[in-house]
Amino acid sequence: MKALFDTVSETCSKKVTNTYSTSFSMATKMLAPSIRQDIYNIYGFVRFADEIVDSFHEYDKKTLFDRFEVDLDNALKDKISLNPILNSFQHTVHKYNIERDLIDSFMLSMRLDLSKNIYKTDEEFKQYIYGSADVVGLMCLKVFVKGDVQKFEELKEAAMSLGSAFQKVNFLRDLKADFEGLNRTYFPNTNLNELDEISKNQIINEIESDFKRGYEGILKLPTEAKFGVFMAYRYYKRLLKKLHKTPAIEIKNARIRVPNYEKFGLLTRGYVKYHLNLVK
Repeated sequence: MKALFDTVSETCSKKVTNTYSTSFSMATKMLAPSIRQDIYNIYGFVRFADEIVDSFHEYDKKTLFDRFEVDLDNALKDKISLNPILNSFQHTVHKYNIERDLIDSFMLSMRLDLSKNIYKTDEEFKQYIYGSADVVGLMCLKVFVKGDVQKFEELKEAAMSLGSAFQKVNFLRDLKADFEGLNRTYFPNTNLNELDEISKNQIINEIESDFKRGYEGILKLPTEAKFGVFMAYRYYKRLLKKLHKTPAIEIKNARIRVPNYEKFGLLTRGYVKYHLNLVK
C-alpha cells in the first residue's frame, strides 16, 4: 500500500529535520499539527540538496547532484519516488500547488555551490540568496496560507525578506567554515581576510532591515503558522545579536552558536509573549 510508504517517507523527512537542525526542529514543533509535516517535507528536500554540495567531499558531487535532480524531476512528474525524501516532498508540492519555478530556482543556487566560490556583485549575491533562501520561504508560505493565492501574494515580499535574513545570518555565522572549508565567499565587496567592525556592521544593518520587513509579515500569518515562525525569528535575532557583540576577528575564527539552554529560554519567553498577545 502506498499509504504505508508515504507514512515511512514522512517519518524520514521528520527525522532529517530533527537530526540536522535543533533550532528549525524546535520552531517546526510550534506549528499547528495540520501543517507541521509539510514543513518537515520541505526541509528534508532542501537539506538533502544542500548536503550534496556542502558535505560529500569524498564523492563526485556533480554526479550525485545530477542524479538527485533527475530523481526530483521524476518524483514531481510521477507523483512518487523510491527516495522517501523526494516522495514526501512531491506530495507537499502537489498538495499546495508549489510552483516549479521556485524549486528550479532553489536547485540552480545549489548547483552554483558546486563551482562558484566568489560573489563579486550585489546582483549575483541577490540571485543566489533568492534561490537558496527566499524561495524556501515562499514554499513554506504556500503551506502556511494553505494555498490561499490572495494571502500568499500579500505576504510574499515579507516571506522573502525573512528567508534572506535567516540565510545571511547563517553566512555570517559560518564565515570560517565557508571560507576555509569550502573556499566560498558569499558577501560581495568584503575581504574576509581583513573583515573589520565596519564591514561586519554593514552586513548586520542589512540583515536588520530584512528582519524588520519579515516581522511585518509574521504578524499577518494565519494562527496555525504564526507562533512557529515567530520562534524561528526570535532564534535568529538572538544569533544576530551575539554576532553583533562578537568582535570581527572572532567571527572569522570560530562558529558562534546559541546554546540549547538559551534556545529553551527563548521558547519559554516567546511562548509567554505570544500568548499574552504581545506579538504586534
